[in-house]
Amino acid sequence: MSDPQTNEHTPLKVLVVDDTATNRMILQVFLRKLKLTVITADDGVQGVAAFERESPDLVIMDVMMPVMDGFEATRRIKALAGERWVPVIFLSALDKEENLVAGLDAGGDDYLHKPVNFVILEAKMRSLSRALATQRALDYERRRASAISDNLIDGVMTIDELGIIQWSNPAVEAMFGYTRAELVGQHIKLLMPEPDHGGHDGYLSRYLGGDSAKVVGRGQRAVHGRRKNGETFPMDLGVAEMQVAGHRQFVGVVRDTTERVAADKQLADNAERLQIYHDSQEVEAALALKIVGRQMQRSGLQDPQVQHWLAPAAHFSGDIVAARRCPKGHLYAMLADATGHGLGAAICTLPVLTLFYGLSEAGVPLNGIIHEINSQLCGTLPVGYFVAATVLRVAADGRSAEIWIGGTPNTLLLTGDGKVKQTIPSSNLPLGIDQVPLKDIEPLRVELLPDDQFIVFSDGLPEAANADGVDFGYEQLLAALALATPRRRIDSVQRALTRHMGTRQPHDDVSILAIAVAPTATAA
Repeated sequence: MSDPQTNEHTPLKVLVVDDTATNRMILQVFLRKLKLTVITADDGVQGVAAFERESPDLVIMDVMMPVMDGFEATRRIKALAGERWVPVIFLSALDKEENLVAGLDAGGDDYLHKPVNFVILEAKMRSLSRALATQRALDYERRRASAISDNLIDGVMTIDELGIIQWSNPAVEAMFGYTRAELVGQHIKLLMPEPDHGGHDGYLSRYLGGDSAKVVGRGQRAVHGRRKNGETFPMDLGVAEMQVAGHRQFVGVVRDTTERVAADKQLADNAERLQIYHDSQEVEAALALKIVGRQMQRSGLQDPQVQHWLAPAAHFSGDIVAARRCPKGHLYAMLADATGHGLGAAICTLPVLTLFYGLSEAGVPLNGIIHEINSQLCGTLPVGYFVAATVLRVAADGRSAEIWIGGTPNTLLLTGDGKVKQTIPSSNLPLGIDQVPLKDIEPLRVELLPDDQFIVFSDGLPEAANADGVDFGYEQLLAALALATPRRRIDSVQRALTRHMGTRQPHDDVSILAIAVAPTATAA
């Protein structure tokens, strides 16, 4: 006989219950030769106790024993085994039909006459070993499937063709608040709120009658469930059909989506609030842009002696250019660069523009304009914010100019043919850093010739880096200026910067201002 084991590591365990010591010994020796583990007991009471203690796989039970006979012991063993199949083979010298029936009624699975025919016993053991191996494998798969279903996050249940719940896993119980005992045998619509509760029978009958499926086999669908306490909640439902013993059954998989729906709603609410905020910011930005634009676009910038170009790094520029003639014909001009860029920088420049235009219109000396602007910024700007600036005044006769530079790059004075006649250094602190007495503000006086031209620019121009990290630099700036006539020099610089940057945008505001020298009609 082959080894009657479910696998090579787990031999079958046999309980032999017989009140005759010789019978117990013979059976024990025989069964051990078959490589089975053997436990023995002297009577029915001891047999029941041994079964409870050792949990054997198979029992060989004598019928006629003192204290407790084999029939009663078998009934108790079967009760202890529960759903687990434990074969019981009766051994008895009694061969009456009623004895066989009594043994089967008590839960016995087979019968052997005494004296035992060991050839037949071996054959029965072989057969029962195969059956037990199959039963063990099936039982393992059942426990494994049960463990998987019991630990699924999603709820799983089966219903029959009438919509009656046949089985559910623990996730269904937790989700709906019913125990499995309360669910099994109930109609599935117990778990549905209206209108699904009232319409389910009609839907199921129409589907079984051949109508197209609305849910079955159509993937997950967003629906609502109803808990035992009457509360409704959102869930995803998927239903599949299967055939079991020729009958149609349905497997439903449900997932509570309360948290996901709440999160989606929160996201939608946040998106709506962000959109409202974005729209309001757009309106405010448009208003601010209009205000800043009106401040910058003054008629003085259209003066024939003035050229400029300004390219903001954001919607708003922290660079500003301004120009104005006073009633006496003197030309005032300014290029300023506030800390940073964007709306914050643009706001810092608004008082600068207001004071510059108001004071230049009144013909205030250059040092007075610078003093007023600096005082205003020192009193209003937060610590760490300032405005670098170049401010100049070209005399109406075109023979001289005053220039003050604080924090912006050196100003270039070019001859008519584009050569650098003079580099005027930046030798003052930017505006808004420190209060400076009026007497200590001393603009530099520059003597001029016809066709001379001032070139003023912000640091964003020479520091504009291309994709390789190379700055535009002063050499390219000077080359672009030298290639063009005075009226085309701004255009020449713009084209050169575009070639240098390619598709890349400068990281800072870029501005350049050109002031040509010529006497005005007023001076003449």
